[in-house]
Amino acid sequence: MIQPELQVDDSDKREFEKLLEDYDSSKAGDLVTGSVTSIERDYVRVDIGFKSEGLIPLSQFADRDGKINVEVGDDVEVLLVAPENEYGEVVLSKDRAVLYKVWCELEEAYKETKSVTGRIVQKVKGGLQVDVGVPAFLPGSQVDVRPQRNLDKFVGEDFEFRILKFSRERGNIVLSRRVVLEEERNALKQDTLVHLAEGVVMEGVVKNITDYGAFIDLGGIDGLLHITDMSWGRVNHPSEILQTGQTVPVVVLKYDAERERVSLGMKQLNDNPWENIEERYKPGQTVKGSVVSLAEYGAFVKLEEGIEGLIHVSEMSWTKKVRHPSKMLNVGDEVEAVVLEISGEQQRISLGLKQLTPNPWEELATQFPVGTKIKGSVRSVTDFGVFLTVMDGIDGLVHVSDLSWTKRVKDPKEIGEQFAKGDEVEAVVLDIDPENERLSLGVKQLTPDIWDSVPHRYPTGARVKGTVNSITDFGVFVELEEGVEGLIHISQLGLDKGQDHREKFKVGDALEAEVINVDRNERRISLSMKPSRRKSGKDDYAQYLEDSNSAVTFGDLLQQQIDQSRGDDDN
Repeated sequence: MIQPELQVDDSDKREFEKLLEDYDSSKAGDLVTGSVTSIERDYVRVDIGFKSEGLIPLSQFADRDGKINVEVGDDVEVLLVAPENEYGEVVLSKDRAVLYKVWCELEEAYKETKSVTGRIVQKVKGGLQVDVGVPAFLPGSQVDVRPQRNLDKFVGEDFEFRILKFSRERGNIVLSRRVVLEEERNALKQDTLVHLAEGVVMEGVVKNITDYGAFIDLGGIDGLLHITDMSWGRVNHPSEILQTGQTVPVVVLKYDAERERVSLGMKQLNDNPWENIEERYKPGQTVKGSVVSLAEYGAFVKLEEGIEGLIHVSEMSWTKKVRHPSKMLNVGDEVEAVVLEISGEQQRISLGLKQLTPNPWEELATQFPVGTKIKGSVRSVTDFGVFLTVMDGIDGLVHVSDLSWTKRVKDPKEIGEQFAKGDEVEAVVLDIDPENERLSLGVKQLTPDIWDSVPHRYPTGARVKGTVNSITDFGVFVELEEGVEGLIHISQLGLDKGQDHREKFKVGDALEAEVINVDRNERRISLSMKPSRRKSGKDDYAQYLEDSNSAVTFGDLLQQQIDQSRGDDDN
């Protein structure tokens, strides 16, 4: 039986020929476009015009969040892995298609020196790993225009990069963010330089903060904002008023075009509050403010924006020795103070806290004038005297020279238990210095000065008896009574020629001599053991000087002896 010939429409024939042509021309590794025919539980069927459909895992159609983005009828671009496997199926891959396109795009960007966008995913040895569709390496030196110690802060951030090295065969891509930043910076710099001039107000971004100031990015060029130009007030550290990344207005103070150095200011954007400061604040005026900072030497008080005054520790209390301002004030305290001194030129205001209360030293001078007897308790005993507390916070000093009329006291401890700590002692006010806060007291002034009567009891020419208490190269000192002694100069000892007075006299020897001079002010008595010269008609002291054949006075010799044997009381 003869079969009838099958009639084929021309259009069907052309479509079949096209499918056959496409089938013959497509080969493994090619990108092809197919249509999604069905979506199954784990696979997506895609028809690329071959005799069979390809199965692609459903997971290849999921986005970063895991959501499946595919529907039946969608056209998808896939990679032909193999035209046919052992089961006669077409092998397709959407992931490989994406990867293939990415490599092609990256290669094109590399050849044409274009930037690519990527996300930094993790820190690796020597730099960072970047996802640009495929893993790429970003060296640490190429992260920024400035060296970055902390690379972790860049993880998770999206940036633009330039491809430095590209090898599809090795799967190796090296990126640079620094190149992109430098190109952007150079473009900004050229625009900034057109407008940059002294006196111009600009906006900049705080790029870096140091102890001495902050670097401000003006757009491709950095300027230095020194700490002294940040505020009319006192700034301890730039971080008190600025933060990295902050946008701030600044004025160009100086611009060196040749060296491309720019000095900036912030405080100059506002009027100088120190101008005419003397008109707003007067010495003696009471002001209010808040404590903004403490230093070893005092507290700074903000009186108004840009104006701060200093309360020195010495101006905090009339009576207390303030070692640190924190003993009296805390940061944030609202305080009243008195203006002591103003200097608009030096931009300084000195304030006082203690001046708000009466000066107890001035009250002391009124209550206890010089010569008044006063009582106090022993606070401390030193080598040079005794401190007595006479009022709350006010101490007076009894110097060693004012402890006794007759004893040459080197140390108050020589007097024994009289000055034990806490004991009540009576003294006489000798001097009050309110300005320097000093009170001088005396104990010996409680009794009459024995030397007031010495010139009357030891008149010139009188014969006196005494005991040798010391021997020096120039004479012998004789104690006449407790606290009163005289000097017999070597020329007045009546020695035979060649006789040594150190051999003739010994400490403790009793002897008799004649008074030849008395000096009340210097507390000195000169004696002589030579026969009386009254018949000669010469004054005894003049005769003494003639016999001594010396221009050195008795007072000089006596002072020398005192300095050598007992030391200088004033020291």
